[in-house]
Amino acid sequence: MRDAASFDRVFRNAARSRDRYFTVLARSRGGGVPRLGMAVSRRVDRRAVARNRIKRLVRESFRHHKDHLDDLDLVVLARRECVAADNAELLASLKHHWHRLSRCARS
Repeated sequence: MRDAASFDRVFRNAARSRDRYFTVLARSRGGGVPRLGMAVSRRVDRRAVARNRIKRLVRESFRHHKDHLDDLDLVVLARRECVAADNAELLASLKHHWHRLSRCARS
């Protein structure tokens, strides 16, 4: 997702999944492919290297699971604890979010 209107639509009325690393918001669009938006601010970490690592992991996880995400618009909000976690923990957390939100969207 690239425009502010898409983000606003998800923020207004979304299913939420939250743990210590991420808050993931999801909303069904009613057709099409899943789309991803991210918010990894400087509050998470001042270093761009750390923020970019988190974004790369989110994109990689999304690519591996997008076949199961139907037509969802997803916004991933990173939390400060992401920086201290290793890649395996973050990928496991995201996998859990994707499965939880795909079940919510189907029902």
